[in-house]
Amino acid sequence: MLHRSARPLFAALTALSLGSAQALDVRVLVEQGSAVPVRLLGTETAPQPSPQTWSVGVRGSELTLNGKAAGSATLYVPPTPGSRVSIGSKTYRGGVLLRVFRGQVQGINVVNVEDYLRGVVPAEMPALWPAAALEAQAVVARTYVTRRVNPAQPYDICATTNCQMYPGIAGEHERTNGAIDATLGKVLTYQGELADTYFSANSGGYTASAAEVWGKNLPYLIAKPDPQSVTASGDKGRWQLSVTQSRVQSALAPYRLNVGTVRRIALSRVSASGRVEEVTVTGSARTAKLSGANAGGFVRGLGASSSRARLEGDGTVSASKPLRLSGQGSGHGVGLSQYGALGFAREGRGHRDVLGFYYPGTAVQALNYAPKVPLTPPLAYTEPAPIAPANANAAPAPELMATGQGHAAAE
Repeated sequence: MLHRSARPLFAALTALSLGSAQALDVRVLVEQGSAVPVRLLGTETAPQPSPQTWSVGVRGSELTLNGKAAGSATLYVPPTPGSRVSIGSKTYRGGVLLRVFRGQVQGINVVNVEDYLRGVVPAEMPALWPAAALEAQAVVARTYVTRRVNPAQPYDICATTNCQMYPGIAGEHERTNGAIDATLGKVLTYQGELADTYFSANSGGYTASAAEVWGKNLPYLIAKPDPQSVTASGDKGRWQLSVTQSRVQSALAPYRLNVGTVRRIALSRVSASGRVEEVTVTGSARTAKLSGANAGGFVRGLGASSSRARLEGDGTVSASKPLRLSGQGSGHGVGLSQYGALGFAREGRGHRDVLGFYYPGTAVQALNYAPKVPLTPPLAYTEPAPIAPANANAAPAPELMATGQGHAAAE
């Protein structure tokens, strides 16, 4: 049965430094509501027979179990080797922390980082893609979550597109499990610190810098040509859009420009990577501008797959004339391009080549709780000699699409 504990979960976590990933558990918010059903399933080798379902609710400032007071605002079942737990409608490896938050129950999966990745990597990249691409994604995802481990917070990361997609055990695949095992404990660092490993589905042929998208000047997240993304994605990387005047008006509403009825849109400034940095809006009342992240956000709000966009025509819009745009790519374009990783892998390049291209100057290092190990030399991309694709790196089935879902939605 559930063990009651008022002790905060973070007291059980060791402060992270850069050697063995085996000890690192991460806390993933997977469920939140007025009541959260929980079942303890035992392990794969010793499953719990007829596991009981506990409905965890809230009464006042305390949790309830099947309607009875639990006597605590926190319930915690720690992970044990091979343990599994059902939280809400999904099954996860590890244990569970339940806590009261603003009158609701938060269900938090406490899971070893490597087991967490078994759910994440196939949710973010097609599992039948070449091994090198999957291994690069595994290192990126491991670094992303490890950087966010924060014992001062009730959980480290969420399970949605705002963080990294994490569907639990049901999403696991043997090929991505192999990629995770092949890169066990490996993370990306820059000057001895964990790197910010943003990624998106497709750069559209030119990566974006963190500075142009979020105002963060990071020397390993720069704008640079990325022909592999175009080669690998082909026509899937290009898009066209026809937007009605009412849709344009709705996309403008959050920015409170008060221009009246919109008459014309101009993409008045673009970045070095070809992404929209300024939009000039002419309406019946006045003309106003959106700049920086707001400009890119507006373009995405129109339904564009990325802000690497251009106007088709003069930008005028009316009830009878839609606004037309075209562009390339999907997502914010910062860091790893998943289709670019696919392109490199098809050429026979390894995951270190992929990481060296998209995060230049970083190093691959093993997680450690002991004294720091020496850094590997910084990763740098060099142009390869022509390599015939190996059979193991054959093109995936055409219906398999990269999602770039995790932390790729915010632009």
